[in-house]
Amino acid sequence: MSIALGSALKSQSLKSAEPRFLNNVPEALSRAVRWVHSSEVLDIAPLLSGGELLLSGGQALAGVTAERQADYVRELAARGIAALALETGPALPEVPARMLEIAEAAGLPVIELRHVVPFVAVMQEINSLLVSESVEHLQRGDQASHAMAAELAHGGGLDQLLAVLSEKTGASARLLSPSGVTLSAAGGTSPMDDGGHVTVVDVPVRGVLAARLELHMPDGGDAALARVAGERSVDILGLALLQRMPPGLKELAGIELMRAINSGGQHWQLQQLGPASGFPAQGAVAAVVIRSTGAGHLRPAVDALLRLSVPHSASYADNAELIALAALGEGAATRRALVEALHGLEVPTGSWVAVGPLGIGIAEAPWSLAEARRAFDLASPGKGVVDADTLAVELLAQETLDPASREGFVQRQLGAVVEHDRLKKSQLMRTLSVWLDTGCNTAQAARELHLERQSLHHRLQRIFELCGGDPRGNGRLAALHLATRLARV
Repeated sequence: MSIALGSALKSQSLKSAEPRFLNNVPEALSRAVRWVHSSEVLDIAPLLSGGELLLSGGQALAGVTAERQADYVRELAARGIAALALETGPALPEVPARMLEIAEAAGLPVIELRHVVPFVAVMQEINSLLVSESVEHLQRGDQASHAMAAELAHGGGLDQLLAVLSEKTGASARLLSPSGVTLSAAGGTSPMDDGGHVTVVDVPVRGVLAARLELHMPDGGDAALARVAGERSVDILGLALLQRMPPGLKELAGIELMRAINSGGQHWQLQQLGPASGFPAQGAVAAVVIRSTGAGHLRPAVDALLRLSVPHSASYADNAELIALAALGEGAATRRALVEALHGLEVPTGSWVAVGPLGIGIAEAPWSLAEARRAFDLASPGKGVVDADTLAVELLAQETLDPASREGFVQRQLGAVVEHDRLKKSQLMRTLSVWLDTGCNTAQAARELHLERQSLHHRLQRIFELCGGDPRGNGRLAALHLATRLARV
């Protein structure tokens, strides 16, 4: 559940802080606040899931460089938080203008709290309200699903089930096939009519997408209730669909294949299930993993993308993770095209997509899946699409070198740079890493680091002094590049 940011700022506990917006982000007041959180930790972004109103006293921000302040707001914006509220005072007299510009460009509202307020009281007031609303919606959603279950038990079909759902929520309901054909509808108003809010919920049958439920809530209705009730009704609608259109043998084989891959099934099992579900036993494959709070809802879009990008595919949704297997007709070329296509996939803020390495034959599908999941642990937060092939060095080092060996190598090669960053709070290690990853392309590295080229040259000169010279001329280029990548592990 959520409340509008404008309503949160009018709460009794926050009003006394005299909050005001410091930058101009369109429709900031109507942003949905899902939770209120307080933290002085600058690396908090990976722990957030989106929709938070983040409260901070500003002490940690006041003591870091302008670059770190900029990274802080970029990271928060990438996670999709509702807003950042900073308390100004002795520690942070004012919020830096450059930081506000970057936050505005990234779409992150920054709010100044001009008076000290107890953050605990703010969180208790607003979060208690959110929890109470959540409990009420869950109870009403369960009531709707129980009524639908009773209707199904008495022989009701899809029309009767949707009529119950529409009556309990006040929303019109429509059930569509994956290709867009209307299977059933109730409530009178079409979800395509102007106005109101449309909630879409996937309805799988035995792991295969069988239909999509659209709930159209008119303006003034409770859209959150429609979403909860729709999600609670999925199993009931799935049972009704199963009676009407059971999945075929090929679909069932695909479900079992993905379950076997997910659990690391035996080779003989994969060799049987692969061809039965449409995968050549010896063909090239690659796994795709999507981690998102809306993983199940992403499945239709992912399946559609895979149909356009690869000869054959199968997918499987499990909790907050969606996994897919792609047949790669032309091997590496098809895989590159798939990675490019996934960059264009629209996913909720905070979602991650990883593509595993190319496997030769269906028997290597579990390995490709495992490497994709390992790549998540090594990639930078909020990177979007993570290509396991670009992390091959890190994956190999993590698997074959113990932590002490990795740390020792990094210390021998780059110890002086690491120590400089620690003492001066500089960014030399990151600068070197980006420069090496771009093939020592100074212009491209400057763009990625958001630096002037002259500033980058100064940093590189300092790095070369600490490392014993320009690595391009002394044979140490490969060793330094390996060290920067091992440091990430």
